[in-house]
Formats: sequence, C-alpha cells, structure tokens
Amino acid sequence: MKLRDEMPELTGATEWLNSQVTKNELVGEKPTLIHFWSISCHLCKEAMPQVNQFRDDYKEKLNVVAVHMPRSEDDLNLEEIKKVAAEHGITQPIFVDSEHKLTEAFENQYVPAYYVFDREGKLRHFQAGGSGMKMLEKRVNRVLDEMEKTE
Repeated sequence: MKLRDEMPELTGATEWLNSQVTKNELVGEKPTLIHFWSISCHLCKEAMPQVNQFRDDYKEKLNVVAVHMPRSEDDLNLEEIKKVAAEHGITQPIFVDSEHKLTEAFENQYVPAYYVFDREGKLRHFQAGGSGMKMLEKRVNRVLDEMEKTE
C-alpha cells in the first residue's frame, strides 16, 4: 500500500475475535490503527503492551484493530491465537487472517506492522518492526491534530 491509498475492505477473515468491525464502521468518525501480529512473532509480543497502552490512551479518538497474520502452519491454531491474545491483553477486534486475504489486500509482508488511516480511510502512515512506538504515536497525533483543525 502507498500513502493516501484507501483502507481495504475488512473481508476474508476466517474468524473474528472479541468483536467484528467493517470498514464502514471505522471510516468517518475517527482515525484507525490496524496492526498486524502473529503468535509466533516475538517482537509482536514485546510490542503488545505498548499497543494496548496506546489503544487505552486513545480509546476516545482512535479505532484499533488487530490482524493475526499466520507465518507458519503452527500459527493457524485458533485456540492458540485466542490464548495468546488473552495472555497479551488484546481486547480490540482481531481479524484472524488464516488465508492471508487481508494481508494481500494490504500488500503486507511484516509482523509487527502498523497502518494508520485518517478518518476518511486514507493511509497516512506505515511502519514495520518492533521499535518505533514513539514515531507511531507522533504520526497518530498528527492525524488527530489535523482532524481537530477541520472540525
């Protein structure tokens, strides 16, 4: 995906955990952070407390959706995904992408990966890897500031 691209439709999940959301529910009111993770990804687990903190700190201003992107056969075990999600406090909607449909729509190759969309559903920031939560927060704040100026 390139900057300013439209958010893909959130279709093709083999399962939704916690709750299910659609693109239409996400676009319009607030910006959205979509983060890709995997149960076999050590960096994802390390970053999860920061992602959760972020979700909680911005809950009034930001939608947060997790996408579980399997990297191997072992990552397809739904019970394991539920267990790891619970252990790591992932309470936001989780799109289980066992067939890589959303992964392909995003052209995503990494976990963890973070996509920030403005409230119109346009991609404003992308980053991959375990570090850089400060940069992510800066980008989210920029999108939020822009939104407040247009209100």
